Amino acid sequence: MSRLVLNAYMKLIEFDFYLAWRDFPALYQKVHQCPTAAHSRSTKSIEQICSAIDIACIWYRKEVLCLQRSAATACLLRRHGVPAEMIIGAQPMPFRAHAWVEVAGRVVNDKPYMPEMYQVLDRC
Repeated sequence: MSRLVLNAYMKLIEFDFYLAWRDFPALYQKVHQCPTAAHSRSTKSIEQICSAIDIACIWYRKEVLCLQRSAATACLLRRHGVPAEMIIGAQPMPFRAHAWVEVAGRVVNDKPYMPEMYQVLDRC
């Protein structure tokens, strides 16, 4: 599990750079182009991978935003053969935006009612 947490932490760092440079298009492209492994390279479950991201977020040097967390989660899941999608949604009044990850239409890294609270703008 510790290696998985380290991989999760490294993904958080990677996507933090995009946010630091305010380069949303590059972050989006990175997630969009992240391939799903043809075969699972490990026996790690979706829950174990999401848990590793949660632990990495606890130890991260600053607050992890939902976009950073979801991008890292989606790419890490894909790396382990899980066809994950990062979802970007918005709520018009009051305006709020949020990102989460779904696998086969099920929210895996947030509360299950996120699609009911936010209108989906894009699936990546």
